[in-house]
Amino acid sequence: MSLIPVLPLFLELNRQYFQNSLLENEVPRVSLRWSDGRMRTTAGIYRSKTNFFGVKASEIILSRPVLEHLPHKALMSTLCHEMIHAWIDLVLKVEEAHGPNFHQRMAEINSAQTDFQVTVHHSFPLTKKPPKWVATCPSCKRTFSYRRIVSGAACRSCCNNYFGGRWDQKCLLEFEPLSKSNK
Repeated sequence: MSLIPVLPLFLELNRQYFQNSLLENEVPRVSLRWSDGRMRTTAGIYRSKTNFFGVKASEIILSRPVLEHLPHKALMSTLCHEMIHAWIDLVLKVEEAHGPNFHQRMAEINSAQTDFQVTVHHSFPLTKKPPKWVATCPSCKRTFSYRRIVSGAACRSCCNNYFGGRWDQKCLLEFEPLSKSNK
């Protein structure tokens, strides 16, 4: 599936399953867009921000890398999933992730049609990037693989064993490139 305009799909799903509640004066209450290519492990995201003036802006971002080569039903499922989040936030005005309101609306939509299934977590194939860094705990010498350097990362075992579960600089992981550590 190549990238297609999402607005017509949004309008169709909004009419069928959300009683047009995600429109205000015939304009979507949430902006829609494809990701710029950086979302590689999640199919979509709904987010909402309130600016300095108290104006709320909400958006649904769909992952181009995850969805562009999958069937149309994967796009519909993901878009509908994110629309449930928008509906809970904008219409119900409730803060929840995958709570009872989400599960109830998901079940209603899934029972009303058979074209796609909305799920809490997708099972789409993902291309994982190999780790580039190895981090070593200076205390216990355990190693951990990372795709990027994580500032302030510490060995959980040593923090738990020696500092009552609190982060401590003595457990700070030391990073080096994976190729260098394998030599």
